[in-house]
Amino acid sequence: MRILMAGVSGFLGTRLVDCLTADGHQVTRLVRRPPRTPTERQWNPSAAQLDPQCVAEADAVVNLAGAGVGDKRWNDEYRKLIRTSRVDSTTTLAITIAGLPAADRPAVLLNSSAVGWYGNTGDRAVTEEAPAGEGFLADVCRVWEAATRPAEDAGVRVVRLRTGLPLHRDGGLLKPQLLPFRLGVGGKLGNGRQWLPWISMRDWLNAAKFLLDRDDVAGPVNVVGPAPVTNAEFTRELARQLHRPAIMPIPAVALKVVLGGFSQEALTSTRVLPGVLDKSGFPWTHPDLPGALRAALTE
Repeated sequence: MRILMAGVSGFLGTRLVDCLTADGHQVTRLVRRPPRTPTERQWNPSAAQLDPQCVAEADAVVNLAGAGVGDKRWNDEYRKLIRTSRVDSTTTLAITIAGLPAADRPAVLLNSSAVGWYGNTGDRAVTEEAPAGEGFLADVCRVWEAATRPAEDAGVRVVRLRTGLPLHRDGGLLKPQLLPFRLGVGGKLGNGRQWLPWISMRDWLNAAKFLLDRDDVAGPVNVVGPAPVTNAEFTRELARQLHRPAIMPIPAVALKVVLGGFSQEALTSTRVLPGVLDKSGFPWTHPDLPGALRAALTE
């Protein structure tokens, strides 16, 4: 396929570009700076600027653009960036796709979203049929997903990737925990009862490729592993694999000092199941946490 992709420099984007390229696909990268290679095209989603021709040349569009939710301490300015960086990029792509002649439109838009859609589910397991929850990230996901509507209304297959917590030692949920755990001062967050919708990096990449190919799948898709665990269970398994103790829980008040507004989201319980992927016959490489963590720490 000829794939146009946004968010190519992020934690997931860099790995997906490498994976798609290795499979023989032609990936054109959308960048905000002047292009440096023939495979790059410049755009400015903040100003809704995108050359329609580069979209018309694509068989598929993948949008993973958005400021990292755990990259910085949250304040009002960063909350605004989290929202606008997602909504502006999605709106620009969706409107550009819809504005093309039908014959020139890509077949599919794979657009990032997040399990934050569901808010705090407590111990209740949810699938893609559940409505949006409450809270900042749920509100962001609601407008983020709605921004894909012009492409969907134009007849393009739109898949909304409600991604959980991909596991890899170089980023995401795992990276900031490795040093304290290796020093023997790791522990559960708060009371540890909140559910974590993890997924192995290999399965996340395979799911993205699976959804690009499956023209019978559209709408929201929970890109999470089939066996969510609580934070306490995650902590115990990570400590076991690192051969370190995990006896120093991090109290909620300490998280608030370190993370600011993000602390509430870090303690949110989100018990999400991959209903669509399971029904579609997606083949899991790492269906359980021990295997996913082993891969995350060694691959």
